[in-house]
Amino acid sequence: MRIIEELTLWIREQAKAAGAKGAVFGLSGGLDSAVVGALCERALGDRALGVIMPCMSRRRDMDDALLAAEAFEIKTLTIDLSTVLESLLAVLPPGGEAAISNIKPRLRMITLYYLANDRGMMIVGTSNKSERSVGYFTKHGDGAADICPLADIYKTDLYEIAASLGVPGPILAKPPSAGLWEGQTDEGELGMTYQEMDSILKALEQGRTPVEMPDEVARVKGLVSASEHKRASVPIFGVPGVASAEQDSGG
Repeated sequence: MRIIEELTLWIREQAKAAGAKGAVFGLSGGLDSAVVGALCERALGDRALGVIMPCMSRRRDMDDALLAAEAFEIKTLTIDLSTVLESLLAVLPPGGEAAISNIKPRLRMITLYYLANDRGMMIVGTSNKSERSVGYFTKHGDGAADICPLADIYKTDLYEIAASLGVPGPILAKPPSAGLWEGQTDEGELGMTYQEMDSILKALEQGRTPVEMPDEVARVKGLVSASEHKRASVPIFGVPGVASAEQDSGG
């Protein structure tokens, strides 16, 4: 597929422009991370490092991560963060399920940034356009990265890319899940299938509002609006007079 060649070249160029010695990414056992892993290996060979980070996780996720690594000959490093999470929860005040669940992707991102900083690598994110559009990612967690090759590709469109790359069947077939708790699925949390959500997002992107599924359309619009802060730059207070003074001195 042409898109695969373009993505591969783009990753290679990004690494060169950044002066990075390689790329590091989370290998979760899901579709998105398998695609990113395959692309990074194509682009950078043994300079691509997939990090498997179980954190009170399902055994199947780790097995699928290893399956992807074997299929694409990805160099891997496994770091179990379960005891780190347990230790952190022991000193934190009691919190709700969402707050606790979001610790996992943030611990993983800390780990990736440590490795990237120590080894002179860039972090490659695995978020797709569907999830970024509705804010289905953890701020300063899986949403943090140096580059995001899949961020302009809808989830439903990734399956064809994944199949062309040769992503193993068990990964293609399993329900998308962040693995935050037992039985958790992306579509269950989103309240609709990716097929439904992507059809709505694509219509809205084209300036159309689908007349069918009005409840789902309203939900998607609400998610996009409520998650705007996740995609925006951090608001910065502008000190009065500073900008005008800089402009005057530059004239």
